[in-house]
Amino acid sequence: MAAREEETGLGAARVLDADEVQGVLSGAFYAADPRGARPRKVEPKPAHYKVICISLYNGDLARLDGLVDELKARGLTKANRSALIRVALEQLDLDKVPRGM
Repeated sequence: MAAREEETGLGAARVLDADEVQGVLSGAFYAADPRGARPRKVEPKPAHYKVICISLYNGDLARLDGLVDELKARGLTKANRSALIRVALEQLDLDKVPRGM
């Protein structure tokens, strides 16, 4: 019978009391730092930008990445998707946007 208990894990259930395990975990792992370390200072979140999520077609994303790679090859080592999109927005002429977007 001991072999069967080892296979199923029932032997451990007889040894470990759920309340005792919870007490150990809450006292040892989830308690305040025993070394007396102070909590980290909470830094304010930046207000000059926001992280967003947008959808792009695979082809558009490939083109964007290709343009970023080309800029990097030309020596603009800090080029990235966000920077390229910002430059494109600065140059956008709303009168030239197609009606059927």
